[in-house]
Amino acid sequence: MVAQLNQLPQVLMGPLVRRAEQNKICIQIVTCEAVDISASLLAHQSRCEVETFQLGAACFLHFLMICSEKALPTAQLIEYQVLINGAAYKPDYLRYGEELSFAIPALLKQILHGSCRNPHHHAKDSLHTADQWQEQQRELGELGADLCIFSGDQIYADDVAGAMLLAIHQLIARLGLFKETKLPMHLPADQQAQLYHRHLYLPKTPWQERSKFSPGYWFRKDEPHFSSVKAFNHLIFFEEFVACYLLNFSHLAWQLVNFDALHYDGGNDKVRRIFESELDALKGFVETLPSAERLCANVPVLMMFDDHDVTDDWNLTAKWEQAIANHKVSRRIISNGIISYWLFQGIGNDAFEYSGALTSGFNSSLIDNEWHFSAFDKQVRRFTHWHYCLDTFPKVVVLDTRTHRWRNEQDFNEPSGLLDWEMLMELQDTLIDHSAVLMVSPAPVFGVKAIETIQAIFNTCGEPLMVDVENWMAHEGAAKKLIEIFKRPDTPKETIILSGDVHYSFCFSVQARFGRHDNRIWQLTASGIKNEFPKPLINILDKMDTILYAKYSPLNLFTKRWQLSVSKHPSSLKKHGYLVSDSAISLVTLENGLLEKYELLHGTGIHSHFEL
Repeated sequence: MVAQLNQLPQVLMGPLVRRAEQNKICIQIVTCEAVDISASLLAHQSRCEVETFQLGAACFLHFLMICSEKALPTAQLIEYQVLINGAAYKPDYLRYGEELSFAIPALLKQILHGSCRNPHHHAKDSLHTADQWQEQQRELGELGADLCIFSGDQIYADDVAGAMLLAIHQLIARLGLFKETKLPMHLPADQQAQLYHRHLYLPKTPWQERSKFSPGYWFRKDEPHFSSVKAFNHLIFFEEFVACYLLNFSHLAWQLVNFDALHYDGGNDKVRRIFESELDALKGFVETLPSAERLCANVPVLMMFDDHDVTDDWNLTAKWEQAIANHKVSRRIISNGIISYWLFQGIGNDAFEYSGALTSGFNSSLIDNEWHFSAFDKQVRRFTHWHYCLDTFPKVVVLDTRTHRWRNEQDFNEPSGLLDWEMLMELQDTLIDHSAVLMVSPAPVFGVKAIETIQAIFNTCGEPLMVDVENWMAHEGAAKKLIEIFKRPDTPKETIILSGDVHYSFCFSVQARFGRHDNRIWQLTASGIKNEFPKPLINILDKMDTILYAKYSPLNLFTKRWQLSVSKHPSSLKKHGYLVSDSAISLVTLENGLLEKYELLHGTGIHSHFEL
């Protein structure tokens, strides 16, 4: 039963400022009713084009394209307003000043960057700290951040709290979100019966169909298609992904949730404790959500998926891809993750330039208020332009390291390269003849050697999925070509790589051991925004890496990047350590395209930095 529209807020999510350029700005907003909506700039002539997707009886996703014939100024605040049925929408919690405002980035000076935002993790959301910092900058008359870049795992589709799954189902009912055609699954009708048991119903490859060379064949063990160890409440249906995005980016969506109904009725005391702990963390997340919303309403936001936006280990091996492709339900779940990413993240990244090609296919998939995605799924799988650039200085180059994998054709169980040959050549063409580039790679290009060695050992034992063997150096061809690109004399003198994924942060600098190209590469890794690696374990790995791979250690010669000299920069939090496991978002400060400062804004409110 759909709630009456007068019981719902007019605006459900946003506005979010997405891609912002001198001739076009993309604004993203969700309303609970069909409205006459537009956006305008207060001191500049502009026109507004609107594209609306109806996702439910009371859910309308709007993209407001503010277009200007005259090039808009950069590096100065531009005030804007969203008009709904003729009235300006500008609630106090979204504004730093009298009006909503943003600056069009050109010469990048300060960038906020992070990844991995898990709502039910016990750590505090560092976007709250970033918002406080941004507010201080605006009060001082400064622009603050030029860009906010989220480089992966903006949602956790495969790691969902029990209370979050119940909230998702409540929101689906309140908004009347359109549902997809019924999948051939036998989930229990009772939501309580599904809690922490969904992994039992996700598709598996029967042991009879597995290779006789696999231990699972002889032990008669089915092989799950979805490899997440936390898949107990995995998102399955398209409407669940939509509701999850709304709950991750809007505190107003949580106001439609009855918290008293978020409870676990099972008899397992251990699961009950987990449920209650996750619910407490979710309440803390919701409390600071308005801060994250204000930041995104006043700073241009760019995003890129990593695996958890769809599912853990997405496309990690050719064998994983093959298992998914051969099962109807598995394909559908993956497509739901990609389609929802396109709607809530992808379109805003390029403002319909390439992503707009999917619009008509998506709209035609809605028949009698029900999604029929069979034809659209094929179009989504063929779409190859999730990556994008932003023509600032330095140029921003955002890599799609998930859908252009370099598969190992000799052994399907081997990890795939993060980019195939064709995309590496395109990356090379993008980098050459630029003096400085800001490259976004969801997974670090230059990771921690000791951890990569451990991953290599597990891979040798035939278990690449167990430890997520997704580093750039895990694939011979991709690693070799990438290093060749960095060694070219016509690549940038300053390459700053922003990465996340790993749930800890660090700062490495890299230079070629041989050659005349006096270039400098920075690997700046910030993870997670609301997530952490186990601290005792990361301290052990930090010490292990320091001992085994010291600057003059002969073990360095056995790595694929032996031609490059990697220097580690300590954190102000750790006098003798380099890896920081703490909920934080990074603040990258540039001076004429060169790295000037690398800081972490922690969820606890403290600021730290790496010694450059």
